[in-house]
Amino acid sequence: MTKEELVARLRDIEWDDFEVKTAKSELPKNIWETVSAFSNCSGGWIVLGIKQSGRLFEISGVDHIEKLEQDFFSTLRSQKFNVPLFATLHRYKIDGKNIIAFYLPSSEVKPVYFGSLENTFIRMGSGDQRATQQEIMSMIRDQSFGVQSQKSIPDTNIEMLNRDALTDFRNEVRHWKLIPHLDNVNDEEFCKGVGITDHAGQLTYGGLIMLGKSPYTFQFVPTFCADYVEIPGTGIEAITNNYTYRIPEQQNLWEASRVILRRLRTLVNTPMIGINERGQSVEDLSEYDILREAMANQMAHADHFSPRRSCIHVFDDRIEFLNPGAMPQPLEIMENSFESQPRNPVISKLFRLAHLSENLGYGLRKLKRWQEITGRPMHIETTINSVKVSFDLLARETKTTNVAKNVAKNVAKNVAKNVAKNLTERQQQIINLISDKPQITRAKIASTLGVSTKTIERELTAISDIVRYVGSKKDGHWEIFT
Repeated sequence: MTKEELVARLRDIEWDDFEVKTAKSELPKNIWETVSAFSNCSGGWIVLGIKQSGRLFEISGVDHIEKLEQDFFSTLRSQKFNVPLFATLHRYKIDGKNIIAFYLPSSEVKPVYFGSLENTFIRMGSGDQRATQQEIMSMIRDQSFGVQSQKSIPDTNIEMLNRDALTDFRNEVRHWKLIPHLDNVNDEEFCKGVGITDHAGQLTYGGLIMLGKSPYTFQFVPTFCADYVEIPGTGIEAITNNYTYRIPEQQNLWEASRVILRRLRTLVNTPMIGINERGQSVEDLSEYDILREAMANQMAHADHFSPRRSCIHVFDDRIEFLNPGAMPQPLEIMENSFESQPRNPVISKLFRLAHLSENLGYGLRKLKRWQEITGRPMHIETTINSVKVSFDLLARETKTTNVAKNVAKNVAKNVAKNVAKNLTERQQQIINLISDKPQITRAKIASTLGVSTKTIERELTAISDIVRYVGSKKDGHWEIFT
């Protein structure tokens, strides 16, 4: 964290990975609660020398820097905690006052507590809370399951990320303004700031799974898969017969989520409910938001290191989100409390920053609103080996034609109607070609229109807010959207 990033954070409220304390000359007694909480969750910064009054921060500075540092590190190395802990130290001088900050990484061994097991803390929003017995047991059960995605991968760097996916992800994060202090930093600092890489610049497994580039994603996580299938019929036996669409192999979760969300968008009702101040139509996205939450929760809780794959099945009468493995806590407990510890904290955090999932563990409650909003049931089935969340749909007519082609044609009509005045004749011709054949190549478009491939590239760049290529060069396709 640079000095500029620290100052930027002090202009905002505390985050789930950022805690300030006054600590003029002594370490505050509750600092060990924060150490436990950061170690049990996704890691974070403890900044000493800052006084907080409500939502306002005042730089108070610290005295006896060496003593505070020595006391902190001596305690981490002592037997106060049940496992050895490590931290990195950073010093700052702002307005002539000394500030020190410690970065605590997520511990590979959980739960982390001091004194006794009841002194196990977790991070909830911008505060520390004592973990419940069920949460502690969940950490113990998930010890070999939820830690891997937070580990760093030796000898890796951001060159192994898909830069287009990273740019798209950053644009989405910037749009929602949840971390404005990282809006204008370079990619290296951004990735360090959100956990895609560690502080040495090495990729975390979660960062690679979320934004990796082939072949690196499959080199380090050979079992990686994001599966989505649309199946005519209503019974599981229909899967063995045929399907109308199956998502092409994607390089990472971010690309997969973009494709899946566009498919889910076509399955729910989104009636227009008004016009905003810009004269744009406003749709009721409440049904879509619930499915979006279900997808993000599934991906954040999947075991991406297991050969047993997660999958989304879309039947004529329902959508099923399937995950192998048991819930981290009993269902009746999760329904009445926060879900404090996602199984893949890095992935969960990245989805939250892109506004694709809830911030403070309300996900399950949001899913259960499906029946209230639609009048149709939702079901959660759990076993010791799997979790299935399903949402009943309005009866759909069985589709025998290519869904991607139909969706592209329908959207193309809307695009042509809404933005024809802003498109050149050639750009409209490109959209028509893509709507007729979503798998068409750039070279084929150029050949059909009698221009060079470079010309087509320029035109596609000009209409990139309407047309996007999704998937690999071999198996991908174009999508048109408003």
